Amino acid sequence: MVEYSNGEIISETLKSMSDVTRRSLLTRLCQEGPCRVTDLASYYDMSLNAISKHIKVLERCGLITRKTIGRTHWIEAELKQIHVVEEWFKELKSIWELRLEKLTELIEVEKKDE
Repeated sequence: MVEYSNGEIISETLKSMSDVTRRSLLTRLCQEGPCRVTDLASYYDMSLNAISKHIKVLERCGLITRKTIGRTHWIEAELKQIHVVEEWFKELKSIWELRLEKLTELIEVEKKDE
């Protein structure tokens, strides 16, 4: 996996998660634990090659890891990158909370002036 700055991690993670199949794959891995690629592919109406491409996108941005045992590839969710996105959303939320508090203060001042 390539090392990214926080801004790049956020961008790559959100781009990777923009596809419904990739979100579904990650959800399934979180719910069921490590799975073989062929087992994952059996849940979807697409080729093994197409599923492999989705897995590679998730792998490239660090949302999953792959372990190869013999000829079997085991895929597992790796959610460390999600924490960077989560922190960014927390920052956005706190900014909006501050703005709402300021708006509430302004409304209260207006009410007193009436």
